[in-house]
Amino acid sequence: MNGARDAARAIDALKRGWPVAVSAGGGRLVVLAIETANDVSLADFDGAQPADVLLSAARAATLNLANQLEAASPSIPALVARVPWLDLPTATALADPVRDLATPLKGPFRAKPVEAPEAATAALRLARLAGLLPALFVRGDGAVEAELEASALDDYEDPVHLVIASQARLPVEVSEKAEIVAFRHTADAAEHVALIIGTPDGTPPLVRLHSECLTGDVLGSLKCDCGPQLAGALRAMTQGSWGILLYLRQEGRGIGLINKLRAYALQDQGFDTVDANLRLGFGVDERDFRVAARMLTLLGQRKVRLMTNNPKKVEGLEAAGVAVVERVPHKMGENPHNSAYLATKRDRTGHQL
Repeated sequence: MNGARDAARAIDALKRGWPVAVSAGGGRLVVLAIETANDVSLADFDGAQPADVLLSAARAATLNLANQLEAASPSIPALVARVPWLDLPTATALADPVRDLATPLKGPFRAKPVEAPEAATAALRLARLAGLLPALFVRGDGAVEAELEASALDDYEDPVHLVIASQARLPVEVSEKAEIVAFRHTADAAEHVALIIGTPDGTPPLVRLHSECLTGDVLGSLKCDCGPQLAGALRAMTQGSWGILLYLRQEGRGIGLINKLRAYALQDQGFDTVDANLRLGFGVDERDFRVAARMLTLLGQRKVRLMTNNPKKVEGLEAAGVAVVERVPHKMGENPHNSAYLATKRDRTGHQL
């Protein structure tokens, strides 16, 4: 648990624009997120010698840095030497691929060997967990607000830290007989909810794992199918014996709202949803379905009928000990604005549409 709390403190510090020390494999780095830095904090962080820039392997490849002989390897983070003209605005443009068209990069950039590759990899993982672009100012020492051992990130992501916090009766539009259950991560207070429709009767419930989507669920976005899928899942649960909607706080397939909007901007530039995520330095899908399995286990449900087109959800639940006795297809909400997005999910992420 101490590791999870250390990770939560480090995530909070990075979000606030404070320096964090990350240790792994015998190496230690002090990092400051480019996204949350300002001129004052960067000047303090630089000290007498400008701090270098640490980028993800994917971003380095886009910038043709990973193939430089001085770089350690394309498979690990790339370290970019700071030169006088590489100020905060330039570093921000270097970090954010959305700016590539609007802000032509000055260059040329010079890659340097990464002297603590395990710590560098852990630092970029920390940035992703903080919902920030995986791009950091980095130095070997300096004052910090938080210390982090890389192993603490594994502890932080262990869903065992998720507990039931509260529950109450909640009549909803599709059913007056519904109950809401709130779950909280004990280390950082992250919250997820389950909505139980109908009365448990000993049969496997119809379950929908629904990742939070502010744009689709609340604002009615036509760029995705999330809103119609949410409404359709709730209706379907009223037609069977009972069901459970798990509303997971994993916006944008786990990259967060701000990064999801960055991905939208990249889609407007012609990239599909998969390439947009990769270009930002994230995985195709950063969600952790062990969280959903933990929620179901706490609700006493180890066998479910899963409403999904995504085989990764089935695999994720079963790997975590929840048996999927039936996969129920769930297709709806296609429109001219999201047809290419749905085709990408089918063709590149294996969705069975």
